[in-house]
Amino acid sequence: MSYEAVLFDLGGVVFPSPFEAFDRYDTIADLPAGFTRGLIRTSSETGAWAALERGELTMTEFFAALEAEAAALGRTIEGARIMATIGETSGARPEMLTAIERLRAGGLRVGALTNNWTNDAGRSTHPGIAEIETFAGFDAVVESAKVGLRKPDPRIYELALTRLGATAERTVFLDDLGINLKPARAMGMATIKVTDAETAIAELAALVELELR
Repeated sequence: MSYEAVLFDLGGVVFPSPFEAFDRYDTIADLPAGFTRGLIRTSSETGAWAALERGELTMTEFFAALEAEAAALGRTIEGARIMATIGETSGARPEMLTAIERLRAGGLRVGALTNNWTNDAGRSTHPGIAEIETFAGFDAVVESAKVGLRKPDPRIYELALTRLGATAERTVFLDDLGINLKPARAMGMATIKVTDAETAIAELAALVELELR
């Protein structure tokens, strides 16, 4: 198979996972280990988190809604502090940026497909977006909060492929969440679940037959 394009998730792939920030928040707020992860996992299905990533809530509205979800579980959280903790995440993984540059040098088109959020002014605030906006390595960037769709909705993958000018059968998609890989795989994309950057890059290099490190 000769691939023509690669799609990258951002958080957990090009950038550190926000789940690390959730664990830090548990410590900061003296919550049981794993509480915030669990809250966000549930909220990302049909709750405030999913609505935020589709651009349906302002950040202020999201804080209130997420805090209410936690209260229903008998816990008190500060939505603003959770998001600030995510914002403290360090920058892009250098090895991923190198891989992206080498993919493009090898003639492949490269895109980003991310579930993200905006502030009350409609500005993207997902960690890394500012860095990505000044990074010339992506041919297309699709942000959930700006298009009103979020992974794992198949329509956002279709949109990303259209903007990238690629076909599913000749595209590789990398994400750190299995639920987000399933629709891509069903569409015909090759998929890589990212648990650590080096292993993922090695798997990608084998697929596209390029040296990426």
